[in-house]
Amino acid sequence: MMSKLRTLLLLLAVGLIVVSIVGISATSAGSKSAFTIRKVEKQVVLYTIYRGSYDKAGPAIGKLYALAGSKGVRPIGPMSHVYLNNPKLVESQHWLTEIRIPVGKEALKLAGTLGEMTDVKALPAMEVVVAVKPKGQSDPAPIYEDLYRWILKEGYIASEGPIETFLTNAETGHYAQMKTEIMFPVGKLPEDKD
Repeated sequence: MMSKLRTLLLLLAVGLIVVSIVGISATSAGSKSAFTIRKVEKQVVLYTIYRGSYDKAGPAIGKLYALAGSKGVRPIGPMSHVYLNNPKLVESQHWLTEIRIPVGKEALKLAGTLGEMTDVKALPAMEVVVAVKPKGQSDPAPIYEDLYRWILKEGYIASEGPIETFLTNAETGHYAQMKTEIMFPVGKLPEDKD
């Protein structure tokens, strides 16, 4: 029982940190967002770890796509970012983002050969809760706030940091003009057996 309680408290603490990652504002409590639970199938990704402000990630993204081209690896889906630390606690030049490009299984032959912070890996299938950030919205904080509240209300817990997949207009570099999906990998909270 104590072990389950400690695990639950740890997961809740991680969840609260994740919520603060996105700079949630108290003024967004009235917004209404729609969420869905879906399974993301296993996939292979070419990725790099980028350090710095989110709005300056363009060159790192360009280098990752150039690397894919030079190695004959064809992207097979939209790019995603996984936010690895809390920008409220860390200065922007130290923010860490895993930039992912989905690629075919044949790219796994390159695993371990692309450098210290860039590689290819297989991701397992996972259940995620998804919200859409529409084109024209520059501040995703209300979406994250509503999303996290929904996760807890429905008896889920976020098992990883947020993932944002860029569906449209990523090449513009203007976040407000991009339609994205914001996802949290989730699992059901264990039932209390007392």
